[in-house]
Amino acid sequence: MLSKKQAIEVLNAGLSTGADYAEIFIEDRTNHGYGVENGEVKTATVSNTYGAGIRLLNKLQSVYGYTNDVSKKGLLSLASALSHSFEGKQEVFVKSLKLKNVKNRHPHIRPNDTVSDEEKIAWLKRGDKVMKEASDKIVRRNCSFSHYVNNITLITSKGFIFKDSKERARAYLSCVAAEGDKIEVGGAGPGASAGFEYFEKNVDVEKVAKEAADSALLMLNAKECPSGKMTVVIGNGFGGVIFHEACGHALEASAVSKNLSVFAGKLGKQIASPIVTAYDDGTIVNGWGSNNIDDEGNPTHRTVLIEKGILKSYLIDNFNGRRMGMEGNGACRRESYKFEPTSRMSNTFIGNGKSTPEEIIKATKLGLYAKSLKGGSVNPATGEFNFGCSEAYIIRDGKICEPVRGASLIGSGAEVLMNIDMIGNDLERAQGMCGAASGSIPTDVGQPTIRVQNILVGGNGGELK
Repeated sequence: MLSKKQAIEVLNAGLSTGADYAEIFIEDRTNHGYGVENGEVKTATVSNTYGAGIRLLNKLQSVYGYTNDVSKKGLLSLASALSHSFEGKQEVFVKSLKLKNVKNRHPHIRPNDTVSDEEKIAWLKRGDKVMKEASDKIVRRNCSFSHYVNNITLITSKGFIFKDSKERARAYLSCVAAEGDKIEVGGAGPGASAGFEYFEKNVDVEKVAKEAADSALLMLNAKECPSGKMTVVIGNGFGGVIFHEACGHALEASAVSKNLSVFAGKLGKQIASPIVTAYDDGTIVNGWGSNNIDDEGNPTHRTVLIEKGILKSYLIDNFNGRRMGMEGNGACRRESYKFEPTSRMSNTFIGNGKSTPEEIIKATKLGLYAKSLKGGSVNPATGEFNFGCSEAYIIRDGKICEPVRGASLIGSGAEVLMNIDMIGNDLERAQGMCGAASGSIPTDVGQPTIRVQNILVGGNGGELK
């Protein structure tokens, strides 16, 4: 491990040509993975990721590099190479380093690496059994469980050393239903910054498996979804991916600071319906997207992004904050030492409203109920999005009626936010992985049931009648 004296040498080598900030990010991560396919154990792996990244900043310029050689010699070589990006004299000098205390907000009662392989695999096989017995039309079943412990050391030219340990675990249960030329997939992936106790107490693996199988089988025999502009009720939990993608990315400083966001320059202005309040909260105890500190050493925050329709804050990292004249708010993240960090979401969700889900459905004469969403695409500069629905139904006269397949939601984040006219009281979060410039990171999405007017729905079922 790098000593304080050695770290000071490395930081000063990076600062030697005029950079005003330098940092060393060292990562030692152990990953475990288990996979059960059609009842048989297919994978049981252990791997280690170890390396370091160095970032130098000079006003509005940044340079980043990484290495597997975490010796003094290896890091000095990297810092020297990066310093050649600037031409100037050293103005910032690191003379001492102080260890900053990092409080662990995410207790682990049964650390995952203390639980036997047999127990984890037996837990997965309970879910596999339920999906197998659901129907002969279930032609493939996959159950996986992965967990890791990531020990981080962050050393900055501001004179501080941060040491943090992150433990996360996630299961994923999915199945494929097939009949003729029709194929449908059902699945769910609960996870947390927690030990195995989370899965024992909070995840009913048989229930998760049954819901996955039921969804795939139901959609298999569903009719094609009609198309056109319509009222859409979006379910809670993973339905929140529409806010995450269509709005959340556009609130990240990496886009806002360069005026590449539809929401740039709109602080204090109404960007959503007055009934919408939304948060990004990296402090939620054991939350999948939570952290003790961000990757610049800032404590994570509970940030109010939108309050009663008014844009209150962006997600800001220190570097992009320079362009904006604003301080970072604990939103700087990266996948690993191989990525330069930048502003990212953590646990992002729309807050509870006053209606019950039943009241929202009852108040809808004709429309689509998108119970759950799947992947899609979005352009942060315009907020335009396209999402598929993994499970959807037609609403008629205030009742959920026939299931439909092949539904997609098309529109822009700005329009969706303004057109939300009912919000439920059933907030739920769901886990996912978010990919962007600094890699793939764990994030929670979430929302209560919401109703949105005038969303363009794509489908091959003709006009909604």
